[in-house]
Amino acid sequence: MLAMPIPRVLVSPAAAKLIEELRGEHGDLLFHQSGGCCDGSAPMCYPLKEFRVGGQDVLLGQIEGCPFYMGAAQFDYWKHTQLEIDVVPGRGSGFSVEAPRGVRFLTRSRIFSDDEIAALDREGPPPRGTS
Repeated sequence: MLAMPIPRVLVSPAAAKLIEELRGEHGDLLFHQSGGCCDGSAPMCYPLKEFRVGGQDVLLGQIEGCPFYMGAAQFDYWKHTQLEIDVVPGRGSGFSVEAPRGVRFLTRSRIFSDDEIAALDREGPPPRGTS
């Protein structure tokens, strides 16, 4: 049996460094995993007070002190995966604060093991945002 809580979202060292730089420019930040409409399936980074979290958003965890959300319908598909947020060269969406730097955040994922899924089930569902 696994003793420690299983993180649903992790961050690469390169992404952690970029988050710190962006926080220095924009203040507190928030991430939301895009559901694929305008921004593909990219993790979007916003100044904390410029994104309204809704009751259908699921809080997956924190990366570098920044809350990381995903829509509930998308979470139903991805709940058996651990996400790692990385950064790669290339222009992402104009809505995410890293876009002017010529880099974009990228989600990598892996399927949780059976033991990890059992531990997550014991922990219960992640919290939802507020309306």
